[in-house]
Amino acid sequence: MLRLIIEFCNWGLGRLKAGQKVSIPEGDSPVCINLGCGLTVCKGWFNIDGSLNALVASLPKTLHPVMYKLTGAKRHFSKLEYCRLLGDHYFIHHDLSRGIPLKNDIADYVFSSHFLEHLYREDALRLLKECYRVLKKGGLIRISVPDLEFAVSLYSSGQKKRMLEKYFFVEDNRSHYARHKYMYDFELLSIILVDIGFQNIQKQGFQSGEMPDLAALDNRPEDSLFIEARK
Repeated sequence: MLRLIIEFCNWGLGRLKAGQKVSIPEGDSPVCINLGCGLTVCKGWFNIDGSLNALVASLPKTLHPVMYKLTGAKRHFSKLEYCRLLGDHYFIHHDLSRGIPLKNDIADYVFSSHFLEHLYREDALRLLKECYRVLKKGGLIRISVPDLEFAVSLYSSGQKKRMLEKYFFVEDNRSHYARHKYMYDFELLSIILVDIGFQNIQKQGFQSGEMPDLAALDNRPEDSLFIEARK
């Protein structure tokens, strides 16, 4: 039933076609893009995600309470908070493995937290190239992923089961998006960013760096790798 609802919503709203670009309003404020956001969002950001929640956000607000139970958001949010998150923020429903549906050189900031590892390596590489394309010259990207170095340290400390089940063989029958398809440490991700053309690549700390709104956007300080780079 849930799959039928998703397909109906996609049909009714019009799924973005390959290569189709979305026009976003530009003004005096910086253009900030949050990729694979889930419901970790911040006021003033453009949030692009392939989840059901992002799709529901595109529906009339009167339907948000109706869809609340179907999305699984009740595990983490009250109905009031869920409706507020969808109604007060700008979402674009899109499968990011197909690229970013924005024009060239439009973004001042691109942020992605704990999403890249859910893509196959080739899809992740293509997405990072897309990040470079949509960023303005001098624009900043910040990527947060589970740190491979931390995961390996769990093996060394005898926490083999935790390492395997949380980072390498994630099982969640509620969503295929939950599974990890690749892992990165600072060196692996830095090499990719350099090859694409990014500069000034720096390892940052939790809620520390040049990206705005980190108090709202950063999470999981224990096991995360935080990297910032400029176009």
